[in-house]
Amino acid sequence: MATSDARAARTYPDPSGIFAPGEEQRWLLRYLPLVKRIVNQLSLQATQALAREDMEQIGLLGLLEALRRYGVPDEQFGRFAALRVRGAILDELRRQDWRPRPVRQCAHRVRDAERALRKCLGRVPRDEEIRVSAGLDEAQYQDHLRAEAAEALHSLDELLASDPGALPGVSQDFAAGLLDERLLSQALAVLDERERRVLSLYYQHEMSLREIGLVLEVSDARVCQLCKQAINKAAAFLSTQ
Repeated sequence: MATSDARAARTYPDPSGIFAPGEEQRWLLRYLPLVKRIVNQLSLQATQALAREDMEQIGLLGLLEALRRYGVPDEQFGRFAALRVRGAILDELRRQDWRPRPVRQCAHRVRDAERALRKCLGRVPRDEEIRVSAGLDEAQYQDHLRAEAAEALHSLDELLASDPGALPGVSQDFAAGLLDERLLSQALAVLDERERRVLSLYYQHEMSLREIGLVLEVSDARVCQLCKQAINKAAAFLSTQ
């Protein structure tokens, strides 16, 4: 009982009087790279709804909330803070329609073109066939792929960050963590090797999609496709667990 009481007091301290003058600012500066890494991960969404600078400011507010709720950081604080920072940014993205109307219209055009081509060709159409049928140039089609990947990332991030206790198998104690390693490992197991590597690099190694493209030696557009495929499979798996 004493251990349980101590944990509760440690996780939810009284925010008043925790830090000496100037100490809170020093902790914020120390964990600023964490905020920048998470913003870098979510950078696909930045151009759609929030500027990168705005995302960093929101992330800093999430970090400040994490400090005041957690107390003096220890080795577990990084995971707790990462969830708070990511959650703060995602909350703001949810409050805004991060996909502008032209982006949504383009997505509808691509989906309609792909559906018509599947019916006409009797097979999965190639990207070039979809692009031409939708009347898009190469730049527009790549923008579409990036937006679709961003939407998939946004959906999975919401699933993982919004309410960990809502996912069966995730304990309430893990609400202070970023990802449930057991569930993530199981989700990765349903993917093929390249899809698994994309999610591993993104969530476990905190790399941006552009950095992942350099590692895999593929184009940004191909990374977006792999990311969307992997996330859709992983999210479908997590939703049924």
